[in-house]
Amino acid sequence: MPFIKSAQNNNKPVKIYYEDYGKGKPVVFIHGWPLSGSMWEYQITHLTQQGLRCITYDRRGFGKSDRPFDGYDYDTLAGDLKNLLDELELKDVTLVGFSMGAGEIAKYFTLYGGKRVSKVVIVSGVTPYMLKTDSNPEGVPQEEFDKMAKGMMEDRPAFMENFNKDFFSVSLTNHPVSDAFLASSLNKVMDASAVATLQCAQSFASTDFRKDVIKINVPTLIIHGDNDKTVPINATGEKTAQMISGSKFIVYEGAPHGLWFTDKDKLNRDLADFI
Repeated sequence: MPFIKSAQNNNKPVKIYYEDYGKGKPVVFIHGWPLSGSMWEYQITHLTQQGLRCITYDRRGFGKSDRPFDGYDYDTLAGDLKNLLDELELKDVTLVGFSMGAGEIAKYFTLYGGKRVSKVVIVSGVTPYMLKTDSNPEGVPQEEFDKMAKGMMEDRPAFMENFNKDFFSVSLTNHPVSDAFLASSLNKVMDASAVATLQCAQSFASTDFRKDVIKINVPTLIIHGDNDKTVPINATGEKTAQMISGSKFIVYEGAPHGLWFTDKDKLNRDLADFI
C-alpha cells in the first residue's frame, strides 16, 4: 500500500496512507471527521473521467494511516499535508477540504504560504471559528462540544450512530440516505482511533482560524448547505466567504452537512467547473 512518512518536531515518523488516481491537474482531497479518505469515492470516480488526477489521504489516526497517541493539533496536521505534497512533488494543486479538512487548508497557508497550491475548495468547512465566544457569538457553545466528548467516552458506537443521522439530516420524515449507507459509514468511523477521534474533535472545536483564513490568496470556492446542523452555515461558510477576498460562495438549498453524498451530482459538477 502507498504511504508517505511525515516526520515532524523530531518525533517518530508517522506513515500517512494515500491513494492516487488518474492523470492531469492534481486535486488533493482532505476528508472530514471522523471519516477517512474513502469518503471521496463518489468524487474520485467522476472527476478522474474529467481528466483530473485525484489524490486522497487518511489523516493520522484514521483509515489506514498510523495512529500515534498525539499530534492531532492543526499545525501538525497541516505539516502532514505539506509532506504529502512535497513527497509526491505536486504542482498547481487544487486542495479540497471537507468540514475539519478546511482547517488544514487554512493552517497550510499560514505555515507554508500556500506553496504548490493554485486553487482551494472548502466544503461544509469548520472555518473560520466554531466555538462561541464574545467575539464569535454565532459559534457553537462549549457545552455542546463537552457533550460530544462525554458521549464518545461513554458509548462511542451509540454516539456515532446518532451523529451519523444528524450528519445527513436523517429523521422519521426525512431519509436522504439508505440504511446500508448509514451502516457502512458507521463502520468506517468506528474503525478510527478512539484517541484520534476525541483529540481531533477538540482541535476543530477550539482552533481559531480567523487569522489563517485571510491568508488564503488563491481562487477559492466555498460550498455549504443551509440545512447543515453539524457545522452551522451562519457561523462558518458565510463568514469564511466574507473573509477570503474574491471567493465564490455557493449555498446548497436544503443540503445537510454530508452533502458530498446527498448532493454528489451537483457537487461533482461544481468541482469540475471550478477546477
